[in-house]
Formats: sequence, structure tokens, C-alpha cells
Amino acid sequence: MQTPKNSFKAALARRDIQIGLWVALANPYSAEICAGAGFDWMVIDGEHAPNDVPSILAQLQAVASYPTHVVVRPPVGDPVLIKQLLDIGAQTLIIPIVETAEQARMLVSATRYPPEGIRGVGSSIARSSRWNRYSDYMKVADEEICLIVQVETRKGLANLDEIAAVEGVDGLFIGPADLSAALGHRGNPGHPEVRGAMEDAVARITRANKPSGTLFSDEAQVRHWLGQGCTFVAVGADAAVFARATEALAQKYKG
Repeated sequence: MQTPKNSFKAALARRDIQIGLWVALANPYSAEICAGAGFDWMVIDGEHAPNDVPSILAQLQAVASYPTHVVVRPPVGDPVLIKQLLDIGAQTLIIPIVETAEQARMLVSATRYPPEGIRGVGSSIARSSRWNRYSDYMKVADEEICLIVQVETRKGLANLDEIAAVEGVDGLFIGPADLSAALGHRGNPGHPEVRGAMEDAVARITRANKPSGTLFSDEAQVRHWLGQGCTFVAVGADAAVFARATEALAQKYKG
């Protein structure tokens, strides 16, 4: 058995547009439903959803047979947690609130085995290597890891060029919700100041020859950011889709 190629990382390198979905219901059954919907990628969220390592593992197992690529977002860029998520089989991570190049370099190191990094070696008991049934895992694991960093604060924007220049950062995600709050427009990611800051950020990421991404559920916003040059864009979240759909169904008969 050979280690699977990271199709999402390869697509980003080619700048192929990738349309994604945020998965926050923290349930393997609903995650599997989403995995079969046709999205290129989906994020299992551990920052704002009630997920931990065992629940993320269960969702990875539930969606393993589907073509949608799974990205995992931990609540924080902790090397110990990163090690656990990689060992349960995550190949792509998106790390929130990255503000400096030094932090980005630490995250790269956390996703690489020694001597290039500090990831602990435990492949014999790890799902990522299928318990060493992937005969080439230790040789190719590093190159199949995809690291996305989120820039979503004033400090992150100020250091964006240096963050984008870090080798091993495979993409930069502009978080509109946190960024709008940081800029004084909480709950209004469409504000002109926020849009201007994001457009500048996407242009700078493009100049650094890195792919950029973001998340919007509004179709006009999604098409705007694709037009600005974003490569990977999430277009909604399962919890929000479920909430709006059930509201609409109730109102259809009670409204």
C-alpha cells in the first residue's frame, strides 16, 4: 500500500478553483452526507464547533471513501494537537489566527518529521500510515502535508508579506468574520473597509505566488472573491444550511 497523494495540495499548486464547505455539526453521519454532496473540499472545524480529536477521527473515518478532500481546523496552532491530528490521518490543516512569520515557521516545523521539523514519530500506531501498511509513509509524509494559515487580524495583515514568504505555507486563508471584527465592523464582513483590506491581502498573496482562500455564504461575495483571484473558497457551513432550511420548511406551513 502506498501513501495517498494530497489531491487538494496538488490542485492549489495548479491554481485549480476549489469550492468548499465548512462542517461544524460535529457528527459523522452528517459529515458523510456533506462529503457526498460534490464539494471539492470540506473543513472539519475544531475551533468553533464542539469537536475534539476522537470526534474528528470519527468524521475522517466516515468520509474516507468519498472524493471530497478533508481539511481539519484545530482550535489553535499547538504542535502537540497538530501531531495528534496528523497521526489520525489529516493531510491538510488550516490554522487560525496566524500573525507572524515566526509563528508560520513554527507551524511548518510542527507538520514535518525530523530533521526538517519537530513532528513526533509514531507511525507504527498511527492511522495516517495505516499502522505502517503504507510502506513509503515515512519517506513521503512531509511532502503530502498541506498547511493553510489563516490571516484575520490587523497584526496578521501587517505581517502578511513575511507570512506568505515562509516556505512550507501552502496557502493563506483570509478569515472575514474575525477580520471584520478586528477592523471595527463586527458582523459586517461586507463593509467597504473590510473588502478593501481583503482585496489588498489577496493581491499581496498572489504576488507572493501563493494561493488564497476565504469563506462567504453570499453568492455575490463568493463570485467577487473568485474574480479577485482566490483559489479555494468555502461557500457555506452545514450548520447554517441546516438552520436556514429547517426555518424555511417550518415557515412554509406556519408562516
